[in-house]
Amino acid sequence: MAAEIHSRPQSSRPVLLSKIEGHQDAVTAALLIPKEDGVITASEDRTIRVWLKRDSGQYWPSIYHTMASPCSAMAYHHDSRRIFVGQDNGAVMEFHVSEDFNKMNFIKTYPAHQNRVSAIIFSLTAEWVISTGHDKCVSWMCTRSGNMLGRHFFTSWASCLQYDFDTQYAFVGDYSGQITLLKLEQNTCSVITTLKGHEGSIACLWWDPIQRLLFSGASDNSIIMWDIGGRKGRTLLLQGHHDRVQSLCYLQLTRQLVSCSSDGGIAVWNMDVSREEAPQWLESDSCQKCEQPFFWNIKQMWDTKTLGLRQHHCRKCGQAVCGKCSSKRSSYPVMGFEFQVRVCDSCYDSIKDEDRTSLATFHEGKHNISHMSMDVARGLMVTCGTDRVVKIWDMTPVVGCSLATGFSPH
Repeated sequence: MAAEIHSRPQSSRPVLLSKIEGHQDAVTAALLIPKEDGVITASEDRTIRVWLKRDSGQYWPSIYHTMASPCSAMAYHHDSRRIFVGQDNGAVMEFHVSEDFNKMNFIKTYPAHQNRVSAIIFSLTAEWVISTGHDKCVSWMCTRSGNMLGRHFFTSWASCLQYDFDTQYAFVGDYSGQITLLKLEQNTCSVITTLKGHEGSIACLWWDPIQRLLFSGASDNSIIMWDIGGRKGRTLLLQGHHDRVQSLCYLQLTRQLVSCSSDGGIAVWNMDVSREEAPQWLESDSCQKCEQPFFWNIKQMWDTKTLGLRQHHCRKCGQAVCGKCSSKRSSYPVMGFEFQVRVCDSCYDSIKDEDRTSLATFHEGKHNISHMSMDVARGLMVTCGTDRVVKIWDMTPVVGCSLATGFSPH
């Protein structure tokens, strides 16, 4: 059962339209059904449910199917109405949903993994179901025959997946903080490159095939934009969340990135501005401002008869500095620092007031978000998480009305 929230947008923030409650355990995935007032959910309580909005304004389950194992991931292909559900036991199950979304038929089981499935993508063109799992591999299986076509193993749990349908490139994030770019073939694959930049496990990925940009969110609370198409290794760092970044969605039309974190934070980043790359941190044996030795520089400490200092880094210039030369803090949104970070005194003096103008908006989802997806055409977003609640949001106040042509939330 779900309650409809009757509220009108008072300011530029997401508007909560509905709450869906009824799951007995964490909801691992929730997807909006395009062109329908409906949501598909998968949960640790071993159920997959299709919720349709009734005339009363409430969402009720039109389909309630119990699985053999907790549901850990889900993909839905609307044109063919096929649902793929990954489970904690490593299997991926395929279903076909009826046109009125009141009946769901089992098609087949894919023995894709030996452990929990973390992400699924279906390619209708190739007739592949691609998945990642906690058995440290990505696998791709033929949906016609149900046979395994290939798999590639990593050194740690594979946690998330994105796929470029035109080139058959797969992006796999893992728990070591690394992203691997693979070229998938019918029975083999080749590693194109690996991307390293996060200091924590990769939790989510988003691939934009038009601008050829890859976005990654991680347990280090940060987001990195990788310019794959530019072929210059350009990366942009975005720091504004205070907890693990769990889900991403890039809106190509408005050049905005929507991100959600496990503490319920929802951020909308303006990517239609000229941003600066964060510098590489420099290494030095002494402060690059006052030249005082750091504590491991025994020779200079002995020569100058001074105590060694702790090394810090200015986030704006990357220089190695002591605490005294980097006592100030400042935000610097053009470099992705939406909250205050350590900067050296000279960089602090160079930052103007207008340089501190935020390039993102931050909002409260007020529940533990583990997964988010958007219906960009209607400006809708659905979030779900460990609190067993699913929330449907009108995002048009924060992402622009051009997304929601002809859509009225009430």
